[in-house]
Amino acid sequence: MDDLDKALIVALQRDGRASLSELAHDLKVTRATVRARLEKLRDSGEIAGFTVLTRADVSPHPVRGLMMLGIEGRGTERVMRALAAMPEVQAVHSTNGTWDLIAEIGTPTLVELDNTLFRIRRMDGVTRSETNLLLSTRRG
Repeated sequence: MDDLDKALIVALQRDGRASLSELAHDLKVTRATVRARLEKLRDSGEIAGFTVLTRADVSPHPVRGLMMLGIEGRGTERVMRALAAMPEVQAVHSTNGTWDLIAEIGTPTLVELDNTLFRIRRMDGVTRSETNLLLSTRRG
């Protein structure tokens, strides 16, 4: 695989729906060259297939979790306001049962999620918590 093959793969990773003409223009080669290289890369198995990325795949918050919170006394509304002001918190739910609140959290990395959880645990009124990472979401 030479530099042109690598550049073609990079271009396809950026836009898998790019036309042969667009690829040829961007790579400064002919359409015939792009077509031949693309066939060679597919035949050799270097390109195994094409796929679709959905909005969820390119989410700014690929690390997501649910944090259940126990709140002391009458501090629930104050904690809810503080949580709602945090950009990492996507939603805050009041609930019944063991937990007083559930916070949906989204961050770009696990380190940022850990930092967010640490800040929430230190809030006045938060007495205990439990966090579960969301591994996948299925609809339907």
